[in-house]
Amino acid sequence: MANISKGLEGVVANETKLGDVRGQEGQLIYCGYDINELAGKTCFEEIIYLLWNNRLPTYSEVNNLKQKLASERQLPAPVIDFIKSTPKAASPIDVLRTGVSMLGLHDSTLTSDYSLEANQHRAVSIIAKVGVIIAYFHRARNGLDLPPVRKDLNEAAHFLYLLDGKEPSEKKVQTLDLAFVIHAEHGMNASTFSARVSISTLTDIYSAVTAAVATLKGPLHGGANEGVIHMLQEINTPDRVDAYIENALSEKRKIMGIGHRVYKVLDPRASHLRKMAIELSTELGQPKWIEMSERIAALMKEKKGLYADVDFYSATVYYSMGIPTDLFTPVFAISRTAGWTAHILEQLNDNKLYRPLSQYTGDPAGRKFVPIDQRS
Repeated sequence: MANISKGLEGVVANETKLGDVRGQEGQLIYCGYDINELAGKTCFEEIIYLLWNNRLPTYSEVNNLKQKLASERQLPAPVIDFIKSTPKAASPIDVLRTGVSMLGLHDSTLTSDYSLEANQHRAVSIIAKVGVIIAYFHRARNGLDLPPVRKDLNEAAHFLYLLDGKEPSEKKVQTLDLAFVIHAEHGMNASTFSARVSISTLTDIYSAVTAAVATLKGPLHGGANEGVIHMLQEINTPDRVDAYIENALSEKRKIMGIGHRVYKVLDPRASHLRKMAIELSTELGQPKWIEMSERIAALMKEKKGLYADVDFYSATVYYSMGIPTDLFTPVFAISRTAGWTAHILEQLNDNKLYRPLSQYTGDPAGRKFVPIDQRS
């Protein structure tokens, strides 16, 4: 009998030059760079370039990429019509999933040009448009106008501008840009694996990214940060944290944002987001969110030996920035699209169809067919 690893835990499914998650050491590597070497020193566009080219760009190269991204922001008219007509109660991550899929319908070269250059261009186009889809849906569901896209802002600033309909503060832009940097890539996580499995069939890049978005939706993956803020809202005040955690542990309920499938020590991304959460909570005069978070993290480390992950503090950061809770996961997707597309391009460069085996545990072979009129 073959060895079975449910969830493929511990199974190496492929090679990659993009990211390395070192769970025992608490390290995250992008193309040879420790995340601590990049966070706060690079912008999101530099990270996109790094993941696609395995090196950091020069000034002219990153500016060229920024110009390409800016030139690809305009959504096809039918996609805008879809966003306007979507039910207001729809989940934003579902709207993003469908919106990305629709983009493929409006790529006239999709069935004729499979070159690396064409797929790189499509990757630029997808990254440029995901933030627009999310911001436009949020405004449309609230009966607000859809501001024309602009070409003079970076990805973080442009998203915030579209979301709020006004110039974002430099602090908000820096905060979101840093969040984009540290969320861009994370090894063979569930959504990245979905993207690579999909593209390995030689489907198109839009389909592969759509699969990744659908996978990210799950509460055990990208949806965890929404669960964190709901938990904090339920607790409401720092003095109720201890009782809440005690009750949750006695009832064996999961504490969202605590513990990670790979990291056995503190998630290296969490320390950067923790610092931002503290700064934002202090600046906005709403310290209770970070106070509750810190107490929960301390209790879970003490009682269960578990550490906070990136979702735990990103929830407070996004909430403090005024980003609606149900946009947390879609905002995550804006950043992770950089990693997804990088993995898609890497998969296509040396492709082999994913086709794992399964261990059959059904009834023994040899069952005989019984006509329907003779079955009891």
